[in-house]
Amino acid sequence: MLERTIPEAESRSSTTNKTLNFPLNTWYVAAWDREVTRKPTAVRVADRPLVLYRTEDNRPVALADACWHRLAPLSMGEVIGDDIRCPYHGIVYNPAGRCVSMPAQESLNPSALVPSFPVVERHRFVWVWVGDPLAANPDLIPDMHQMDDPAWAGDGETIELDCNYQLVMDNLMDLTHEEFLHTSSIGGGGLSESDFTVQHEGDTVRLQRWMIDTPAVPFMKAQMRAQHGYDGNVDRWQLIEYGFPSVIRIDVGVAKTGTGAPEGDRSQGINGFVMNAITPVSATKTKYFWAWMRNYDLQSQLLTSQIRAGISNVFKEDTAMLQAQQQAIESNPDYEFYNLNIDGGGMWIRRILERALEAEGRPVRL
Repeated sequence: MLERTIPEAESRSSTTNKTLNFPLNTWYVAAWDREVTRKPTAVRVADRPLVLYRTEDNRPVALADACWHRLAPLSMGEVIGDDIRCPYHGIVYNPAGRCVSMPAQESLNPSALVPSFPVVERHRFVWVWVGDPLAANPDLIPDMHQMDDPAWAGDGETIELDCNYQLVMDNLMDLTHEEFLHTSSIGGGGLSESDFTVQHEGDTVRLQRWMIDTPAVPFMKAQMRAQHGYDGNVDRWQLIEYGFPSVIRIDVGVAKTGTGAPEGDRSQGINGFVMNAITPVSATKTKYFWAWMRNYDLQSQLLTSQIRAGISNVFKEDTAMLQAQQQAIESNPDYEFYNLNIDGGGMWIRRILERALEAEGRPVRL
């Protein structure tokens, strides 16, 4: 029996397509940890231009990417010790954003500061808190432990999209689109007709879908053949979990049908986690950090590369669709979306984000 929970106020009405704003009092992924080095790196998070770099003891630093003096980008400057020097007039700032050197001046101007942002390195990402620094609590970073757990292996990439970040989350929370958009790879018949449940608790949304005794989709079929020498029907699962503000973990896999996967025994199958961190760059630009982690054949770098390339091609199809959707939204600013049963997960996310924005006293729509 199809079970779902949809926000009551929205279940009988349409949803505005107007661009969703983004909360500030939260953690966003600013970069992969491998991207942050001793060389300054410019990023933009929630419409805040930032510069990232590492200190001599390898700690990540996040400062506003604009010198106090003339707003020259610090990302064009140079890291000296633990500090960063402006490329324009040589003013030097420490990791807290305080000026520690001002050439040609007898004394330091006490107002010579640039904003410094709380930063945490976790799960192979560098996370930045762009709101009230006193509210920054690392415990609020969503769980993505598969990213650095030795029991899992894999890698991913970053996709830059010309669309609002909510469209990406809508896409990930409703995987029935795979049946139509990704027919040659991870799609397959029956997704749109399969039973699913949506559960909402606090700032977490969970969606579960099982497809029993079904042909494996091409990607999963290849993995089952390689790992188990099996080409028959499978029990397939998609277990999606949203964490505030924009992290989505998708537990996916297949097992030989009838071997107990729905009851918890996945030993006769293959299991992966699609890890997704969606960072709003601006109202209509998004950075999408993704990885595909697996719990089998952990030492194979070749398999990691093959899966990364395959998933990357799948996401190119999503990118084309989402950017076309954003263009259509901008051409039809007064149009309202209409909600189907499959939109339940995305609708709950919108409600959670709207409440967070209201709590911050910021506009919900842009």
